[in-house]
Amino acid sequence: MTEQAAAHTPQADPAPSVVGPDDGETIVLGTTRMRVLEDGSHTGHRLAITESVLAPHTQGPPQHRHAWHDEGFYILSGTVRFTVGHDTYDAAAGTLVMVPPGTPHTFANLSDQPAVMLSTFTPDLYVQYFRDLQEGLAGGQPPTSRSGIEAMSRYATEPAADLA
Repeated sequence: MTEQAAAHTPQADPAPSVVGPDDGETIVLGTTRMRVLEDGSHTGHRLAITESVLAPHTQGPPQHRHAWHDEGFYILSGTVRFTVGHDTYDAAAGTLVMVPPGTPHTFANLSDQPAVMLSTFTPDLYVQYFRDLQEGLAGGQPPTSRSGIEAMSRYATEPAADLA
């Protein structure tokens, strides 16, 4: 059996993953607190899910493109402004935004209230990017645009320089 086929073969006795409301890995990136609900280790690396709380007036990352993964955002509370290319969308609670590979995008919370969203990553690749960013911040390394671009590149992501 090839390595790829083995990765897609169901486990003989799969066990569910249950993450309670106070469980999960926490990643803090500036004014955003992210909770990793599934990092891909229970899904054969096909899917990762995070919950993010964006503080009021939180600017998101610069527009960027992912080459290898889809990214989904489901707004649980508040309103999140998505910029996709030259278009903007104000996504209120109950809105789902799906971003396929290659699509330039960013998001921000421009309101006076926190916003909470679930994000999906298929496959799970990008969760490690957030861990890397937090590790750099914890190590006292101030973020620079160059360090951000280098971190993104390790996860098949690049800035949408044509939209900067």
